[in-house]
Amino acid sequence: MEPAELDGLGQREQLFHERVRECLICTLLFASLYIFCHFIITCFKKHTDLPAVEGDEDAAVDRIALRMCTFTLAVSLGAVLLLPFSILSNEVLLLFPQNYYIQWLNGSLIHGLWNLVFLFSNLSLVFLMPFAYFFTEAEGFAGSKKGVMARVYETVVVLVLLTLLVLGMVWVASAIADDDAVTRESLYDLWEYYLPYLYSCISLFGVLLLLVCTPVGLSRMFTVTGKLLVKPRLLEDLDEQLNCTGFEEAALSRKISAELRGQASPWQRNLGYPLAMLCLLVLTGISVLVVCFHTLELLLDDAAMPRGIEDAPLGQVSFSSFGSFGAALQVILIFYLMVSSVVGFYSSPLFVRLLPARQDTPVTKIIGNCVSLLVLSSALPVFSRTLGITRFDLLGDFGRFNWLGNFYLVFLYNMLFAALAALCLVKKFTWAVQAELIRALGLHKLSLPVTRTHQPSKLC
Repeated sequence: MEPAELDGLGQREQLFHERVRECLICTLLFASLYIFCHFIITCFKKHTDLPAVEGDEDAAVDRIALRMCTFTLAVSLGAVLLLPFSILSNEVLLLFPQNYYIQWLNGSLIHGLWNLVFLFSNLSLVFLMPFAYFFTEAEGFAGSKKGVMARVYETVVVLVLLTLLVLGMVWVASAIADDDAVTRESLYDLWEYYLPYLYSCISLFGVLLLLVCTPVGLSRMFTVTGKLLVKPRLLEDLDEQLNCTGFEEAALSRKISAELRGQASPWQRNLGYPLAMLCLLVLTGISVLVVCFHTLELLLDDAAMPRGIEDAPLGQVSFSSFGSFGAALQVILIFYLMVSSVVGFYSSPLFVRLLPARQDTPVTKIIGNCVSLLVLSSALPVFSRTLGITRFDLLGDFGRFNWLGNFYLVFLYNMLFAALAALCLVKKFTWAVQAELIRALGLHKLSLPVTRTHQPSKLC
């Protein structure tokens, strides 16, 4: 062979090995997430939903539905890790640009992960979760032979009719919003326009849901953390209180031995709770300050608008002004906001019934939880970039959403988030500090008399 042919063959071999390596890495990552999500669903699923009979029809249906839920939950977790993994990968490449052992970490791998998460999110929302729900509710057409395949046929028919209905509604909505012949013709292209447009609407709904749930979750996090940790009591002699309690009846001795405050060490009682509250307060304050600063930046610099790029310039420049420390802080804030949004979601009156119970969650409720978490997690990259939590631009189809280029929508979104978060925190701390001061001063033990003044009634 000539030297040019050898060079071309070497490049093709190198490209082939890179593709194989990326496929292996993506497969291992998703397999790890799938196994982890399998244990989570096993922990919450209701045992009575799965009969012990192997050949039972309902058991087979539930197993298939739970595997789809596991896949969807793994995609949700992958969407949560997508942005932090990309930010940390960029910082690692900046710190070790010539390291042989991290050459596999490149822009092609990161871009591929973004595309896979987008693809699997569409697949789960549009097909898997509706199929799982209708599959568990199906019984087969009247007159047909009973069995799993009869349920599959009924589910497919219902799903096809639902798909035609949803696509027709999307086509009409797009035609009304943008009365353009080119747009209507592009709607016939299902893969290139229809699914991204549908997912754009779902992502917009998820971002609006995060706007409502995250501020509520930020204030709710203090209450949840307070229930998990031992609170310090000011002006309280714990030893004397326990000694007095120990002389009570024998029935109360079991409660004393199992009491959380009695088992906790002095470090946990006096240091753990204040440190946890301080961390929550610092993270919440930083989040609100970042959003406020980004709101002002939107008025001055057009580059602050969320946008998408085709290729990620990894290893060239840090996405934070504070370097690696700022990138680590961005990752922490992203995880904190996601946890807060989940807490706020399950604390809201509309979705509190979806809260899963350990070993007592039916399959239909598991499906509802998986759909809700997927909507929240798939909107997390757009949510973080829109609020300016990170400067890492959206990759792949995540940056193709049309509403991301609307300045008024993005500006109003930042303003509403900052206002709602500040309002929830002020309301939370006002009542919490007041109650804690009353408890610390012992005023809650005082029985203050209530005097009523009787005024003579006046006749008109």
